[in-house]
Amino acid sequence: MTKLDTSDAAAETLKGGPRRRRVRMSGHGVPLPLLVPALVGLAFLLLPLLALLVRAPWRSLPSQLTSTEVWEALRLSLLSATLATAVCLVLGVPLAWLLARTEFPGRGLVRALVTLPLVLPPVVGGVALLLALGRNGVVGQWLDSWFGITLPFTTTGVVVAEAFVAMPFLVISVEGTLRAADPRYEEAAQTLGASRFTAFRRVTLPLIAPGIAAGSVLAWARALGEFGATITFAGNFPGRTQTMPLAVYLALQNDPEAAIALSLVLLAVSIAVLAGLRDRWMTTS
Repeated sequence: MTKLDTSDAAAETLKGGPRRRRVRMSGHGVPLPLLVPALVGLAFLLLPLLALLVRAPWRSLPSQLTSTEVWEALRLSLLSATLATAVCLVLGVPLAWLLARTEFPGRGLVRALVTLPLVLPPVVGGVALLLALGRNGVVGQWLDSWFGITLPFTTTGVVVAEAFVAMPFLVISVEGTLRAADPRYEEAAQTLGASRFTAFRRVTLPLIAPGIAAGSVLAWARALGEFGATITFAGNFPGRTQTMPLAVYLALQNDPEAAIALSLVLLAVSIAVLAGLRDRWMTTS
């Protein structure tokens, strides 16, 4: 090996190892038994979205989106999704830190229960919320009798239902970021006299800020599109609990053009979320 080759190898080692080479495969090298189902799967996923764009009432779209019913559903959806994301941040970030940084009996079970709303049917989640926080629920009856607080079929109930289904997205994102972050920075801060909470606030939070931002966006998008738990726990009352997904369902029976217009808004939000997260999760270095 020449001196130049040795220096190049050393430079690559200092940068973290040999450079990864991307292997490109031409279309002629793809086996036909894989190519055909891959193209069918792609068409299966894209065809409904293309149909939505083709059948969209583009000329009447401005008037559809500015109608009173649509605007109320849009306003309520944006407000409730934002408030639900705030609830997820206040409760989910400490929960993610607990799962990532502490050892306690049954941690695996707790993590499974935290992620359960990801696979739980939303309607079942709404029923569970009714049984827990309803007027005759396990906790709801005490909230009603002691404080006069009633959550079902209210705007607050919408926020609660959306936070219930959206929080696991934030917890998973933040926990993964915490596990990737080097805990030695926190330990160094504690050796300098900082308390564990101060180290978390001054050292850990800035380190995991990208993960918190990504999890917040995912939670907000999930809350915005929530349907099953919302309609079960909060109902479908225009101006009070009718969010955009509920308005789409109702408009589809009476005004299909309004349903398409609302669907386009939700589609645009989903694309914006994916575009915002693409650089973090969908690219390789």
